[in-house]
Amino acid sequence: MPALEYLEDTSRFFESLLYVLSYFPKFIIFFFYITSSGIFIAIIYQYERKRYLAFYLERITEHVHLLAEGKPIPLEMCVLSDFQAYLNGIQKIMAKSDEAIEEVKKAEQLKNELVTNVAHDLRSPLTSIIGYLELINNDGYRDEVELRYYIQIIREKVANLHILINDIFEYTYMNNHHVNIQKDLVNLEEMLNQLAVQSRVQLEEVEMEFRLFSSATSPVVVGDGGKLARVFENLIQNAIRYGSDSKYLDMHLSETDKTIEIEIANYGQVAIPPSDLPHIFERFYRLEKSRSQFTGGSGLGLAITKSIIDLHYGKIKAFSTPGRTAFTITLLKKW
Repeated sequence: MPALEYLEDTSRFFESLLYVLSYFPKFIIFFFYITSSGIFIAIIYQYERKRYLAFYLERITEHVHLLAEGKPIPLEMCVLSDFQAYLNGIQKIMAKSDEAIEEVKKAEQLKNELVTNVAHDLRSPLTSIIGYLELINNDGYRDEVELRYYIQIIREKVANLHILINDIFEYTYMNNHHVNIQKDLVNLEEMLNQLAVQSRVQLEEVEMEFRLFSSATSPVVVGDGGKLARVFENLIQNAIRYGSDSKYLDMHLSETDKTIEIEIANYGQVAIPPSDLPHIFERFYRLEKSRSQFTGGSGLGLAITKSIIDLHYGKIKAFSTPGRTAFTITLLKKW
């Protein structure tokens, strides 16, 4: 009231306004109570809102603890829709954290398997080499013919070790470093014919015949010729090793507007078991579980093959039935 009296004494505007309002005393009282009530309600709302949000923050904390303990969230524990997005985000973070932990465990397991497999594959030939060298050093041979036989065995073991070490180095390098891929124009038909000539002696030893069928008018892709040659060498060696009881090693070339497809097939009677088929491109995976040097290679050939195909943005698939096993490679003409 003193403030209104002061305004009335010092301002003509407020004097006129209060004079007019003096004819509406009930309106003034109503306006006063409405304003007071509004301020009071606003204060109460803000206070209760803070309590409300604090309550739901406690609920979210409970949910986070349940998620951290790996327990499901009860259906009745539903949070305010305003916080649902945050809870979903926390759940995603927890899920990604679990995935990261699983990936670390898997990487640790793969590392242990790598060490175990490498140790086994290195120990076996080294043991043989040391044994034969001790025989030679102790004059444990009957004549020069037997000595040459021992030396030949040692030479083969060393050659196998050399191949294994090169495979390990190449696979590790391609999977842990940025590999520079040359972008050259590679004629696949010419490359396959050249590789067939290089493998002629091995094919003749197992009495297999190389056949190439091509429906591609321009079987040219962009890629690294040396690395692609390694891919087809690995597949040809596999076909000779596991399809030697068949007569033919067939290759089929076909094309689309954007891709070239190469199929390498052998007709060995033993098929790859369906349970093994999804794993044959994994490192050190062998169908023959004893890891004998006489029944398989280093176990890295197909893993290296897939790594090279992936670097070329291509795809490789394997199909196997009794009497026919085929690998199909799809490469881009441009990338």
